[in-house]
Amino acid sequence: MISKGGLNIYGIPIGVLSLESYFPKGPGHIKNPTTFDFPVTYKVVKGATVKKVVDQADPSLLEPFIEAARELESEGVQAITGSCGFLVLFQRELADAVSVPVFMSSLIQVPMVHRMVRKDQKVGIMVALKRSLTQEHLRAVGADTTPVCIAGMDDQEEFCEVIIEGRRNELDFGRLEDEIVSVAEALVRENPETGALVLECTDMTSFAHKIQRKINLPVFDIITLTNMVYEAVLRRNYQGIMPR
Repeated sequence: MISKGGLNIYGIPIGVLSLESYFPKGPGHIKNPTTFDFPVTYKVVKGATVKKVVDQADPSLLEPFIEAARELESEGVQAITGSCGFLVLFQRELADAVSVPVFMSSLIQVPMVHRMVRKDQKVGIMVALKRSLTQEHLRAVGADTTPVCIAGMDDQEEFCEVIIEGRRNELDFGRLEDEIVSVAEALVRENPETGALVLECTDMTSFAHKIQRKINLPVFDIITLTNMVYEAVLRRNYQGIMPR
């Protein structure tokens, strides 16, 4: 594939399959293009609300996501990701539907992260709704036997009212930050064997640096994964004379 200046000249390198949501996405969110140092393009899947994906795991959404993934591939993207970690249930089918790499959830990193920490440590996972995360979600990425500890935003008012329920589109970022950081702190406090944290939810990533400051652990999310995949599909041309 020909590239120019690190950018695939036939299209934008990373495509994002997006849920239909209307609350604001700040810097650090996958749906905010300023998050990345490279171009991304978005394809909204109509009807794919947060509630349908996270709370209901609606299987009827699979075909619209496959169609959207194929559209992104036809537009020239070199890899495809998604705007919700619970899309992990569609990981296998979406990867099989196109010829470019697909990474629909930050949870793909869980087994890898566990290899990085001591064997007596666990991987902490923060999810949008703990009640909705099943073994099937973890099995989809080979994490069903990985030692994990899990916390969710189930009881957090700002998160649930705006992000899960969609009762309003006005988002209080300060309040949301307090909720997310407090859940992360509680997870690590209640599970001192936590060696690293993976954020399932893309709505948490804007606050990853605040979380890390509080818990003093490595924090992985869809942004760390997207950056890694970008580096893999569009390798840098290191200029200069190689040493002999």
